[in-house]
Amino acid sequence: MAENMILDKLEGVRIRFDEVSQLITDPEVIKDMKRYIKLNKEYKFLEPLMEAYHEFKDIFSNIEGARNILQEEKDEEMRDMAKMELDELEARITPMEDNIKFLLLPADPEDDKNAVLEIRAGTGGDEAGIFAGDLFRMYTKFCESRGWKMEVTHVSEGTSGGYKEVVTNVSGKGVYGILKYESGVHRVQRVPQTETQGRVHTSAATVAVLPEAEDFDIDLKESDIRKDTYCSSGPGGQSVNTTYSAVRLTHNPSGIVVTCQDQKSQLKNYDKALKELRTRLYNLEYQKYMDAISSKRKTMVSTGDRSAKIRTYNWPQGRVTDHRIGLTLYNLSAIIDGDIKEIIEKLQLAENAERLKEADL
Repeated sequence: MAENMILDKLEGVRIRFDEVSQLITDPEVIKDMKRYIKLNKEYKFLEPLMEAYHEFKDIFSNIEGARNILQEEKDEEMRDMAKMELDELEARITPMEDNIKFLLLPADPEDDKNAVLEIRAGTGGDEAGIFAGDLFRMYTKFCESRGWKMEVTHVSEGTSGGYKEVVTNVSGKGVYGILKYESGVHRVQRVPQTETQGRVHTSAATVAVLPEAEDFDIDLKESDIRKDTYCSSGPGGQSVNTTYSAVRLTHNPSGIVVTCQDQKSQLKNYDKALKELRTRLYNLEYQKYMDAISSKRKTMVSTGDRSAKIRTYNWPQGRVTDHRIGLTLYNLSAIIDGDIKEIIEKLQLAENAERLKEADL
């Protein structure tokens, strides 16, 4: 029976939960901060499974009790009550099974992390830069609606508005697990501001969302980093172009270069640049994990393939199409104003459906 298979799986989870519960109180484990944090995350993942496990067991225990009453009880009123309870309990089994199947799916360990959000203008000249600005505004509004904090670390403005490139740190609850669906190429179809004959052009911008690395994720050696300073060229008051507050870090082994110039203080810019460098190095390894996923999932949801065309924003028709799941919505003005919740929820449902197939639950 399916319920027995699920109970067997949950019994194995219970054994691991008891083990983790003991480990996180072990003084030797607490001394190893990297292991302690990892175990705490596992504990939080297993906790709702344990609640579901006890509830599921109670249902089958009560079903057995109701069936015993029906077999042994002679009083019709008691039998009717038992029959009513049995029907109610059996109706709860399938929804409980579905919930447990989703809870059993292994969580992406990066989902709870903060994220680095990068938007770069692609093909389309000035219009691509303007569209990159539209996307940045869309994500700013979305992040505000969720109470997330955004900190811009690097900006290169477009010649006619918008951005050639903008990089920002996003912090809050479960940021990466939600924003990761936005990685890829976003296309826009509209009449550019520079178009004199009213023709619709197609331009593009690339979005990349990276899970922010924590201090213990990467062993970064100072001897591997070259630090250069230069004058800031963006907003910053009187100190702009007068003090060497901007920082450029080059990681010699990998060749990765990051810059930060949004703070007046060189030290603050250095700290932010170091944080971003750690994240980019971490993502070199994380990308291998994402590539392994992409070979299994047909929808290409959250695979990290930044060259994949994922969404088209068509201004003349007021239409937005997400090509990964064939979703088309006719509320472009609301979406570009930050209302992307419905799109992300549908992408999450599509991915969960594929993960269930993989897990064969």
